[in-house]
Amino acid sequence: MAYALTLGTASFFIAVVWGRPLIALLKRLGVGKQIRIDQPDRHQTKTGTPTMGGILFVVPVLLITGALNIINLWGLNAIGQSTLLLFFCLGSHAILGSIDDWQGIKGIRGKGEGMSPRMKSSFQVIFATLIGLVLYFGPPNWDYVGVPGFPDFFRIGPWIIPATVFIIVGTSNAVNLTDGLDSLAGSLASVAFTCYGLIAFLQDQIYLVAFCFTIVGALLAFLWYNAYPAQMFMGDTGSLALGATLGLVAIMTGQWLLLLVVGFVFVAEAVSVILQVGYFKLTKRMYGEGRRIFKMTPLHHHFELLGWSEMQVKERFWIIGVLSGMLGVALALV
Repeated sequence: MAYALTLGTASFFIAVVWGRPLIALLKRLGVGKQIRIDQPDRHQTKTGTPTMGGILFVVPVLLITGALNIINLWGLNAIGQSTLLLFFCLGSHAILGSIDDWQGIKGIRGKGEGMSPRMKSSFQVIFATLIGLVLYFGPPNWDYVGVPGFPDFFRIGPWIIPATVFIIVGTSNAVNLTDGLDSLAGSLASVAFTCYGLIAFLQDQIYLVAFCFTIVGALLAFLWYNAYPAQMFMGDTGSLALGATLGLVAIMTGQWLLLLVVGFVFVAEAVSVILQVGYFKLTKRMYGEGRRIFKMTPLHHHFELLGWSEMQVKERFWIIGVLSGMLGVALALV
């Protein structure tokens, strides 16, 4: 744990140092966030804030983890194979997110609109399927799941493949939906990775503990610049990568059922959108006029329109995230 915590501290300082040069570069390249017109009016003032800030934490995590695992990667032992899988998940979704961000900035599909949902989800499913196949067929085999109250893990065989697709795609989209307020997604993700780092420590998966806390440290550096009022946004570059990697880490610990608890706020944000869209379509079909459950989704916008300030929403959601994380780790100990 001392090693992992030291890595987290080091990744913070490495990432925070190049924060300002990165912001300056993004501004020079005109990589400014385009705010969609259907978001609350107060968000329109954020137009032009540099986005694609996920680069700030993705690059240091890849560099630090790669440098410290050269021998494992070269020998392609179990730790090396696991590290490559984490690399692929983080890197592939960061690239996908950066393409989405870039298209949104250039307004290819309209102001604030990136890739088409169908194309983006197709790539997400492809990436997640490849990861699921490796998890099942490649050594070591991760086809197991822990259930609170049972001391042993349960083998689920090939069912780990569709489970992986659902978890990685679902978590990446959930984090992406949560990324709508300054420091909200980053704060919640740092809590979630801390919790899974602790769970991995309890399982003696030291390389996974180190990876989780390296991400936490780099995320804290990002939050240094993403604190209200944000100097940069992570964009899909960061949110898709964080969500997908969080899902993979959960699977590699076998405690992926606990994502519902550890990532409770992420789940609530995603469910609010699903319920809103489903209810709107249903009532439009039944009554000829679509009705809404929430004032606006994702859920954080609903509370903004109820009169909560942006910082109140963020802080209260973060408090819920911390409590959910504590409960998740507790359930892993049962």
